[in-house]
Amino acid sequence: MVDFMPFSRDLSQEQLIGGDTTNSNLQNMEPMPETDEEQVPEDLGKLTVVDKARTGRVRLEMYKKYFNTIGLAIIIPIIFLYAFQQGVSLAYNYWLRMWADDPIVNGTQIDTDLKLTVFGALGFVQGVSIFGTTVAISVCGIIASRHLHMDLLMNVLRSPMSFFECTPSGNLLNRFAKEIDAIDCMVPEGLKMMLTYAFKLLEVCIIVLMATPFAAVIILPLAFLYACVQSFYVATSCQLRRLEAVSRSPIYTHFNETVQGVSVIRAFGEQPRFILQANKRVDFNQTSYFPRFVATRWLAVNLEFIGNGVVLAAAILSVMGRNTLSPGIVGLAVSHSLQVTAILSWIVRSWTDVENNIVSVERVNEYADTTKEASWTIEGSSLPLDWPLKGTLEFQEYGLQYRKGLELALKGITLNIHEREKVGIVGRTGAGKSSLALGIFRILEAAKGKIFIDGVNIADIGLHDLRSRISIIPQDPVLFSGSLRMNLDPFDTYTDEDVWRSLELAHLKTFVAKLPDKLNHECSEGGENLSLGQRQLVCLARALLRKTKILVLDEATAAVDLETDTLIQSTIRTQFEDCTVLTIAHRLNTIMDYTRVIVMDKGHISEMDSPGNLIAHRGQFYRMCREAGLV
Repeated sequence: MVDFMPFSRDLSQEQLIGGDTTNSNLQNMEPMPETDEEQVPEDLGKLTVVDKARTGRVRLEMYKKYFNTIGLAIIIPIIFLYAFQQGVSLAYNYWLRMWADDPIVNGTQIDTDLKLTVFGALGFVQGVSIFGTTVAISVCGIIASRHLHMDLLMNVLRSPMSFFECTPSGNLLNRFAKEIDAIDCMVPEGLKMMLTYAFKLLEVCIIVLMATPFAAVIILPLAFLYACVQSFYVATSCQLRRLEAVSRSPIYTHFNETVQGVSVIRAFGEQPRFILQANKRVDFNQTSYFPRFVATRWLAVNLEFIGNGVVLAAAILSVMGRNTLSPGIVGLAVSHSLQVTAILSWIVRSWTDVENNIVSVERVNEYADTTKEASWTIEGSSLPLDWPLKGTLEFQEYGLQYRKGLELALKGITLNIHEREKVGIVGRTGAGKSSLALGIFRILEAAKGKIFIDGVNIADIGLHDLRSRISIIPQDPVLFSGSLRMNLDPFDTYTDEDVWRSLELAHLKTFVAKLPDKLNHECSEGGENLSLGQRQLVCLARALLRKTKILVLDEATAAVDLETDTLIQSTIRTQFEDCTVLTIAHRLNTIMDYTRVIVMDKGHISEMDSPGNLIAHRGQFYRMCREAGLV
C-alpha cells in the first residue's frame, strides 16, 4: 500500500489564524456563462478555484444525462403506466357520472350491485396503478442517483493531486452531501408529482371539454398566460437555487477547516472571529435561500387567478347549456374545474423542483468531467511480477511542474541511481526535494524528460503497477479508519505471521501484543488514537511487510522524537540493506553514512557526491552541515 496523503495540502496555523482560506469564495463568486466550462484562473498565483454558478435555464444535456442513466427501456413503460393510471381514474369518474344519471324506478336504481362492483373494481385497479407508478419512479431515482454518484466518486478518486489542491473541501462535501441528496430524493419526487398532475390536468380538460366544448375558447388563452408565468418563475427560481448552492460551499469549507483546527483556534482564543465568519457565510447563503420562498408566494397568487378563470368558464358555460346538459356531467365538470388551481400549482411547483434540483446533476457533472490521472492499469502489460528486480533509477532531462503555466519545479534533472544505493536528498525549502518523490510516484506527470526504473519508462506502465512496486514512508503518517491489520495489509496479501514479523522489525510487536484486540485494534480516522511516533512506525511496518526494491523516505523522521528517529534509521539500515533507498532528509545526521548525497537548489542538482567529499568541497552541503553543528 502506498501513502499519497503526505503530498496533499495540510492546514497550517497561519491559514487558520492569520488568514481566511474561504473568504475568497464569498467575495469572488461570479456567474458562469451557460456554455462556458470551468477555466483555470488568470491569476496563476491563486491556488484555489472559486465555485461558480451558471446562469440561465438548465441545459438540455443535463436532462439527457439524467434520463440516459435510467434508460429508455424503463422510462417509456413508466409513461404508459402513468397514462393507464389516469385512464382508469377517468373511467372511475365517468362511471360515477353515469351512475348518477341513472333514472330512479320505484324509488331505487336498477343494477345497483353491478354498478357498485364495477365502481369498486375500478377503484382497486386505480390504487394498484398508483402504487406501481410510485414504486417505478422511485426505482428510477435510485438507478440514476447510483450512476451519477459512482461517476462522481470514481472521477474524484482518479483525479490528480492538483485537483485537490485547487478545489476547496467544501465544494466536494457540498456535492457528495447536498447535491447527491437532492438527486436521491428531490428529483424523483418532483418527476412523480409532475407526471401525476400533468395527466390529472389532461383528465380535467377532457371532462370540461366533453361537458362544454366552448370552454376551449377560454382555456387556450389561460394556458398561454400559464405558460408565461411558469417560464418566468422557473427561470428565476432555478437561478436562485444555483446561487444558494454556490453560497453553501463556503459554509462547508469553513466548518471543515474549523473542525480540523479547533485546538489551534482555542489555543489562540480565536473562537469569536470564527463564529462571526460562520454567521457571515450563513447570512450570505440566506440572501439566496429566502427569496426562493418569496417567489413561491408570487406564483401562488398568479396560479389562483388562472385557476379561478377556468372555474368561471366552466360554471358560466354549464349554466348557458343547462337545457342540454345532464346534471351528472355538469357536476363532474364543475367539481373537476375546481381542482384546476391546485393542479396548476402542483405542476409548476413540481416542474420547478425538478429544474431546481436538476441543477444538482449539473453541479455533480462539473466534477464528473474533470481531468483524470493516467490509467491505473494497462491491459496486456508485459511487466514482470517481480519488477523492479534491481531497483535502479534513471532520470533523463526530467522536468516537472505543479500546474500548467507555472514555472518548472524540476529543471533538466539527469541522474543515475544504482541498485542497493543509499541516496540522501537535501536542500532548502522549495528546492525541489519532494518534487522528485512526486515524479517517481507520478503524483505529478513529467513536463519533459523521462524516468526509468530497471530500464522501464514509468510513463508506459499503469499507476497501480508503478505505485504498488515501490514504497514510501511519509513525513505525515497516514492511517485510515479500520483495524490495524487492514492498515498494514489492506488487500489481505500476507499471513498473520508476516504481519507480526513486520511489527517486530518495526519495534511495535510489544505494543500491539498488549492491545486487547491486538491486530484487530480499531484505528480512528487518521490514527488519532495512536501517537505520532507509533503512526510513523506503523508506516515503517507497512514498508517492511511489502519489502519492495525501492524505498522513498520523504522527511520521514522530521516530526518524530529522537528515540523514534533512531529506531526507524536502525531498521532501515539493517532491513533495507539490499534495497535502493532515497531519503529526503531533514536531519542531516541520518544520511551521513549514505552512498551519495544530492543537494537540490531551485529545481536543479547543485551538488552530488559522497557526504565526505561534499564536506571537503566546502560547498552548499558543507554550509548546511555547519549550520546543523555536524562539522
